[in-house]
Amino acid sequence: MASFVIEGGHSLSGDIYPQGAKNEVLQIICATLLTAEEVTVHNVPDILDVNNLIQLMRDMGVAVSKKGIDTYSFRAADVDFAYLESDEFLKRCSSLRGSVMLVGPMVARFGKAMISKPGGDKIGRRRLDTHFIGIQNLGAEFAYNEKREVYEISAQRLQGSYMLLDEASVTGTANIVMAAVLAKGKTTIYNAACEPYVQQLCRMLNRMGAKIEGIASNLLTVEGVDELHGTEHTILPDMIEVGSFIGMAAMTRSELTIKNVSHANLGIIPDSFRRLGIKMEQRGDDIYVPAQETYQIESFIDGSIMTIADAPWPGLTPDLLSVLLVVATQAKGSVLIHQKMFESRLFFVDKLIDMGAQIILCDPHRAVVIGHDHGFKLRGGNMTSPDIRAGIALLIAAMSADGISRIHNIEQIDRGYQDIERRLNALGARITRI
Repeated sequence: MASFVIEGGHSLSGDIYPQGAKNEVLQIICATLLTAEEVTVHNVPDILDVNNLIQLMRDMGVAVSKKGIDTYSFRAADVDFAYLESDEFLKRCSSLRGSVMLVGPMVARFGKAMISKPGGDKIGRRRLDTHFIGIQNLGAEFAYNEKREVYEISAQRLQGSYMLLDEASVTGTANIVMAAVLAKGKTTIYNAACEPYVQQLCRMLNRMGAKIEGIASNLLTVEGVDELHGTEHTILPDMIEVGSFIGMAAMTRSELTIKNVSHANLGIIPDSFRRLGIKMEQRGDDIYVPAQETYQIESFIDGSIMTIADAPWPGLTPDLLSVLLVVATQAKGSVLIHQKMFESRLFFVDKLIDMGAQIILCDPHRAVVIGHDHGFKLRGGNMTSPDIRAGIALLIAAMSADGISRIHNIEQIDRGYQDIERRLNALGARITRI
């Protein structure tokens, strides 16, 4: 198990480029199974979850070629079905959350799939009902093999259907869309997720020959086709990294320019940080964050305490609430952070409290943060990262703290952030990997 040792109190300066979006690329790689032709993907981030999925694709028999520093091609012409039923495949799926999105493409193109319960972050219950019910609505049959603890899914040919999703799940929507593009007839999906990740997937599928309408809305209509062909696709910059860097600049009182952010796809992320009092400027497609000695949390018009909550897109992504929470610890004022989606994602705040933050954990979903206004700096601590987003939030806290901090289990951070210590050290941070 690797660890970071962080010497806090150093300001950052310079330009930083966000990596390709983790949440998008996992969907895109799975979608390459929908055709026997070559699909080339650009701006692929070099992170643990993505590398594990790429290796899994190779082991499944997909011809994978690295064509550049961040460019891969995939050609799923000779999939190894024997491997897909092996214990090794199922074991690896259980440790990779994104593997659940193999189900839709596999059932749509080959008529069968097997999947174990996927792993990933320890952030609370992440149910698969939306995925499974949606694909069942298309005519697939599900059976749970208790002896092997795997789901077995089969269908001769999926049939288009009307469905209302019980939640606007991003991965659930992606999985159902990937299944529906090769189904017979029309599929109508209400309450579909419409995050930029899903929009990107739908546009790529359309370039491959799919017929998807309603992209960027919560009502998707998919007219099934007989087959798809190859294409090229470029992954968006990672909006979670962009938000993480904004928070990092604020906490360390640093001047940073975040380059090529695809501002049109950030939604209300910049405004959410502005509600904490953080100044920033859009310069072309860059975000410039000036050094600020202090930043003050806004209040509502009636004077009541500011509440920041996650919501389905175009609302605030839940992946940034951990970062917003840690940034609020050094703001002037108070804020209620309401994490609606995951019931365990706020439990990392006890580590921030140990560092001197003033936080009241109301329940598994809500925390009140009383900002120090930089009048009292956090102190270095010894902590363990429970998930990707808490990990980067703890790293931000450690970079702003007095003294030395240690963060263990940084493999969780590596799952979502590419070469993070080298990139931050180039800006002036002091982070050592052990």
